Amino acid sequence: MFKKLILINILFAGMLWIFSSIASADEKKLSDYHTAVVGHVIQSTVNGTNVDHAKLLESEMQKMGHQFAIQMTSILQQYLPYIMDNMMTQLRLELDKTHKCLLLKDSKIKDKGC
Repeated sequence: MFKKLILINILFAGMLWIFSSIASADEKKLSDYHTAVVGHVIQSTVNGTNVDHAKLLESEMQKMGHQFAIQMTSILQQYLPYIMDNMMTQLRLELDKTHKCLLLKDSKIKDKGC
């Protein structure tokens, strides 16, 4: 009985938090998708049916991962020329150092980098 009372209080606090979040989301309006998911979870909880929270969380994480991948693709597309330029510069410097060390290998000139 006591566990049910705690669970109901936690559930009520969660619903109150969700409703306050929805009400305060002026700038970032919740999409129809998020409204439907929140409504489904609340309705399922009120009706007493079980919601597979693990599956719901997994689905949301996959959706967020997909959105993150799309954003990272556009960022990489924007900065890829700079990244490649820096990599080519580093590769040229490393090859020049290796070439210099090979040229100075049998000479009397000593270099700290070799």
